Amino acid sequence: MSAIELVIFDLDGTLVDSAPDIARAVAATLREADVEPPPLEAVKTMVGDGARALIGRALTAAGAARDQDALLARFIEHYGRALCVETRVYGGVRQALELLRSAGVAAAVITNKPGELARRLLDALGLASDLLAVIGDGDGFPRKPDPAAGHDAIRRAGASAATTAVIGDGLPDIQMARALGARAIAAAWGYVTVERLRAESPDVVAGDPLAAVAMALAAR
Repeated sequence: MSAIELVIFDLDGTLVDSAPDIARAVAATLREADVEPPPLEAVKTMVGDGARALIGRALTAAGAARDQDALLARFIEHYGRALCVETRVYGGVRQALELLRSAGVAAAVITNKPGELARRLLDALGLASDLLAVIGDGDGFPRKPDPAAGHDAIRRAGASAATTAVIGDGLPDIQMARALGARAIAAAWGYVTVERLRAESPDVVAGDPLAAVAMALAAR
């Protein structure tokens, strides 16, 4: 197996627990439209495929039909105003990024969150400087699991698919890794159940961020 030169991380549910702030923005958006918002635990199951899909799932859960474009714009406005109130970095993430730096391995984030919001969030949490690239929705690439953003990150790192690992808690992350031909490491600490992750046949399932990075580096 080739030595790993690049690790691509998912964001929500992998590097950060952002569900409380996302849920608050969803609630504010839906209440403006006289729709009952989903509880936090339900929101955790709805994230991962982008803001539009999140709003659509929340409306479906409420049995409501509204103008999704208008609600999407309001959600982004609400979320952007309170992006990092309760969001926290998962334990072990900072140490995992330091481990990659020490090993000379590049790190990037590919997320289905709007790219501008992702970069603002990572900057607010002090993680942006550890990352070669942060690519999100609206940055010129299709959303995951499409591999195009992954190919761009690989190009920027001067790596190859064979020397890349993808770490994420979502099904699109594992699917993107497969489409790239990269190593797929499922993050069991996030929002998707281990059973659903295993059904996608990742190379390995990691219980915490440090373990995930150690598994990536083990390919060296």
